[in-house]
Amino acid sequence: MRPSPLAGLRVLDLTRLLPGPLASMHLADLGADVIKIEDTGAGDYARSAGAVHGAVSYFQLVNRNKRSLRLDLKQAAGVNAFMRLATTADVILEGFRPGVVDKLGIGYAAVAAINPRIAYCAITGYGQDGPYRDRAGHDLNYLGYCGLLDQIGTVGGAPAIPNFQIGDLLGGSLSALVGVLAAVIDARTTGHGRYVDVSMTDAVFAHTLFPLLAVLGLGHAVPRGEDVLSGGMPSYGVYATSDGRHLAVSAMEPKFWQTLCTTIGRPDLAPFAFASGSEGQRVRLELEAAFASRSLAEWSTVFDRVDCCVTPVLRFEESMENEHLQARGMLVDVDGVRQFAPPFKLSELPFAVRLPAPEAGEHSDEILLANGFSNDEIAGLRAQKVI
Repeated sequence: MRPSPLAGLRVLDLTRLLPGPLASMHLADLGADVIKIEDTGAGDYARSAGAVHGAVSYFQLVNRNKRSLRLDLKQAAGVNAFMRLATTADVILEGFRPGVVDKLGIGYAAVAAINPRIAYCAITGYGQDGPYRDRAGHDLNYLGYCGLLDQIGTVGGAPAIPNFQIGDLLGGSLSALVGVLAAVIDARTTGHGRYVDVSMTDAVFAHTLFPLLAVLGLGHAVPRGEDVLSGGMPSYGVYATSDGRHLAVSAMEPKFWQTLCTTIGRPDLAPFAFASGSEGQRVRLELEAAFASRSLAEWSTVFDRVDCCVTPVLRFEESMENEHLQARGMLVDVDGVRQFAPPFKLSELPFAVRLPAPEAGEHSDEILLANGFSNDEIAGLRAQKVI
């Protein structure tokens, strides 16, 4: 068995809530030693605020395989302790507003002066410069500014709020991972790290390809529910079944569309896969009537036998029991809590949970001892309430 690809990578994670903890958990799952640094007060707000629907908080879902150190960075002794850890770190993740880490004395310039190999990543809503850099925000604000929120929803309806933090979980977490790993590779090659500035607004904006295509071609974005992939094409959409459930239809290629039309007994619709305008609406109404004639279970049985990109829209609890997602091992049990496995599979690297989400400060002594602090120094830090 080969070692984990990130074995030996040392990460100091200063982030709280999302998206930083998810980004650092991906690194931890790949073998990195992630030290979660929390203040000596509230710590990561997700420990309490994340319990949205019951006893389980999302803190437990995004902090496995990490160790925890409580450290008061408002005290000089806490800053000194952090900088001692930073001398041998490979990555630092932070999610404060721009300028905060510099005021604390632990910003990129200060760390790079003692550790030029550091990959220092700042994840913010709007980035380190620009007129909005100091504004507060959450996922919905970022989606609103980058134009995506206006694209989500049905014709004539208000923008729909997705139950998925696109800016945080994909924009912030995965964009940060790409930047961090690029900086780590560069540091190992050249001996010099990088400052990685991740704006969640930028990250979503940079991936809104179809609205951009519309602006370049038409001079304006197509209204929500009317663009090629948002409802304007009959071969790509969501259709209700007789029992109030839905099918996801994405039969865009001619072979899939023709198979779909034959399967539902409407070969006459075969020429109209890409119909738009009034003709597209007519075809869509024909499909709506056809799919409304049977239940979701009946249609699922039919389409399981043919290959044309028509699938059931599962409820989330049904997805958790889905045979394919189970076969892929996408849910794991960690201390009695079901949570997602990593979304990537690496050869010769079976996923393992080394540690559950840590208690606040659970590993403070062992982390400091391993980094050259003496027992007397640790006792002094504890007496000063630095740890």
